[in-house]
Amino acid sequence: MNILDDLKLQYKLGGIAIRVIFWNIACFLISLFFYQFSIGQFDFPNWLALSSDPTVFLFKPWTFLTYAFFHDGFLHLLFNMMVLNFASQLFLTFFTQKQYLGLYILAAIFSGAVFALSYYFLNYSASIVGASAAIMAILVATTTYQPLMNVRLLLIGNVKLWHITAVILILDLMQLRLGNMGGHISHLAGAVFGFIFIKLLQNGTDLSLIVSKILDFFINLFKKSPTPPFKKVHKNYKKPTQTTTSRIVTKDKTQQQIDEILDKISQSGYDCLTKEEKEFLFKAGK
Repeated sequence: MNILDDLKLQYKLGGIAIRVIFWNIACFLISLFFYQFSIGQFDFPNWLALSSDPTVFLFKPWTFLTYAFFHDGFLHLLFNMMVLNFASQLFLTFFTQKQYLGLYILAAIFSGAVFALSYYFLNYSASIVGASAAIMAILVATTTYQPLMNVRLLLIGNVKLWHITAVILILDLMQLRLGNMGGHISHLAGAVFGFIFIKLLQNGTDLSLIVSKILDFFINLFKKSPTPPFKKVHKNYKKPTQTTTSRIVTKDKTQQQIDEILDKISQSGYDCLTKEEKEFLFKAGK
């Protein structure tokens, strides 16, 4: 089996987490064909990156989702995919694949909206790309559900899950006023959404159903419904048989009995008849 076949098999059998990683890698490879390299970063067009300019995102609402699948460099992609793989394995230990995809998509949209509104009111102008906000939502959601879960880290040993999440959140807060403020705002927004997602889920409200129903609608819309083959049903119809006695037969039997009684009378007289024979003859004479 060559590398391409191995990748196809992993994509087919790996589940939704592996597919999301593959989608991010594929989007990065596609971006190599149109980016302009500037000061070590990718300059994405505004129809893919999420801009804080209302005149852009209002007319390109899909950018609230597309930005979460593109990255501004290989190291950015590599680090995010490593954390995504780690967080995904933990999340899918407790929740379904539909909940995973729903959380990823909704967290990306929510975090993108928080970034755009924050920059708009701060009178800043910028654009962002990256899956970090959605990844943060998955990590915080798992931590909220199982904070005391033991995680074994290389060279460190066993630590509690909430320790790892806390360190990442503190680093984001420390860098909030430094470079890439928009990215850190979206990271923290993703963390908040992950927390809210689990709390609502524990109270019986599954936000991921919104995404599942929308995706199912479009899948069923474009999926050709199979036409059931024509089946000819054969029914063995049997006409009910009539059980009525033939009048001709009945008449012959009655007449035969009458004739026998009459012969008896002619030979021995009427008084020799039994009570039943007299009654029969009386009824037959009516």
